[in-house]
Amino acid sequence: MTSPQLLPPVSPPAGWASWREVMDVALRQAHEAGSMGEVPVGAALLSAEGSLLAQAHNAPLSLNDPTAHAEMLCLRQGASTLGNYRLTGCILAVTLEPCIMCLGALVHARIAGLVIGARDPKAGAVLSRLKGLRLPFLNHQFWVLEGIMAEDCGKLLSSFFLRRRKARQGLLSP
Repeated sequence: MTSPQLLPPVSPPAGWASWREVMDVALRQAHEAGSMGEVPVGAALLSAEGSLLAQAHNAPLSLNDPTAHAEMLCLRQGASTLGNYRLTGCILAVTLEPCIMCLGALVHARIAGLVIGARDPKAGAVLSRLKGLRLPFLNHQFWVLEGIMAEDCGKLLSSFFLRRRKARQGLLSP
């Protein structure tokens, strides 16, 4: 499924064989987050030319920062690398559909596109809970490509939360 406003490119930027290859970078970051006890979400930011500008994973617990979502950290790294908070032409790949905070940051950063692994039925602000790009007051639009490695991304999250619930019930060690 795509954004109703803009169509995503069929292929990723130069240097990447497929969108799966791009998502795999984000998924490795998600695995790292999970191993640290963080919700396993990862992101990767590409320039329009295909350079990997940044990669990050969720870190709100370890950084004591409620804004330390994978997307936010990736955008910060990318902006620092480019010396500009406007990430025009850049593409963000993320294992889980962004929340409303991250959607706002993506709009302000002026990214060109968003590649989503799994939808977030609880807090997804792009496609699931809120059709965020249809909000009439947004001053920027970007294309959206969803479902890249969705099963892998979804299974990682499901297994993480299952382990966490069992640990809380005393069935597993955390």
